[in-house]
Amino acid sequence: MISMILGRKIGMTQVWDENDNIVPVTVIQAGPCTVSQVKTEATDGYDAVQIGFGGMKPKHVNKPMAGHFAKAGTEPVRYLREVRVASGEEHKVGDVVTVADFQDTAKVDVIGTSKGKGFQGRIKRWGQRRGPMTHGSHFKRHSGSIGQCAYPARVLKGVKMAGHMGNERVTVKNLSVVRIDTEQNLILVKGAVPGAKNGLVAVRMA
Repeated sequence: MISMILGRKIGMTQVWDENDNIVPVTVIQAGPCTVSQVKTEATDGYDAVQIGFGGMKPKHVNKPMAGHFAKAGTEPVRYLREVRVASGEEHKVGDVVTVADFQDTAKVDVIGTSKGKGFQGRIKRWGQRRGPMTHGSHFKRHSGSIGQCAYPARVLKGVKMAGHMGNERVTVKNLSVVRIDTEQNLILVKGAVPGAKNGLVAVRMA
């Protein structure tokens, strides 16, 4: 079976569980995702399927992708992702992945792109401490020593300094599936997932 589905993050809310406890959940509109390509060990060297999500007007599709969708006989989509499968021969172009396939799944991994924070200092980016703010201190939010003196006389790789923060691929593992709405294609997972509202996320069986 296909262990991943694409969707978009709707937002967060809270629901009641069977023990009358409030559970914070993230609502994800997932699928339906149509299989647009099947790769097998014989033809491509590995087994995988390509799934698509997100409607797109035909006039906005470039010619290479229009030919790809025409060959598959599927509607154009905005996002395409490849998912490894155990055997490619078990799947065919046109198959649809829906949230109903996750009915028996208790835990999922959610993959998304975190919010971009721009250029940030070391305190916000890495949670480091600041210096004293009074008594004539000139060391407040600046970075301290970043290297050694005579040896090795250089800055080692991986030193935590100021720089670009956010806007990167983030995977949150082992989130509990609280509820699945097959009529509206919704998955409610416990806790927060990366990204902004309406951002693309991938839900993978843990």
